[in-house]
Amino acid sequence: MAVVYLGLGSNLGDTEKNLNAAIKEINDRIGSIQSQSDFIVTAPWGFESSNPFLNAVICVQTDLSPFSLLHATQKIERELGRTKKTTTHYEDRLIDIDILLYEDLRIDTRELTIPHPLMTRRDFVMKPLLQIMAQDHIHFLPKDDSAESCGQPDKGHGKDHVCESPRQHTANR
Repeated sequence: MAVVYLGLGSNLGDTEKNLNAAIKEINDRIGSIQSQSDFIVTAPWGFESSNPFLNAVICVQTDLSPFSLLHATQKIERELGRTKKTTTHYEDRLIDIDILLYEDLRIDTRELTIPHPLMTRRDFVMKPLLQIMAQDHIHFLPKDDSAESCGQPDKGHGKDHVCESPRQHTANR
């Protein structure tokens, strides 16, 4: 069984219902949910919208391979009402399920990149992830999630990147 962390987001419709439906489907089809972060309300990232997001991170144990996991999460998204994946620009969505981490595996293909390439720049991912990440999984994080990257300007969006380092987070538990 592999340990994976999935990021969930929704900013259309009943966002809490959308996240709960995704969590149920993931538990039923992908694997046993080991932990779940709090739901957090965040502003849209990378685009303008009047609809805030509801985000969460879950930890799942699965027998699925990384590519099978990708296809399963995309199928759940479609069945829950997502009509298209983001390709050139971000937009409002009923549900978004991102593979953040799959153990300490590194994959970089056109179809799938693990760890998620933008996760360390997104507080709406890192805060719930660090809330639930087991101490023995900290090594799964990409190297640029070190304390050195925290508080540095996010050159892609002109905002300060603020996060807790894994060491700071666990010390505050």
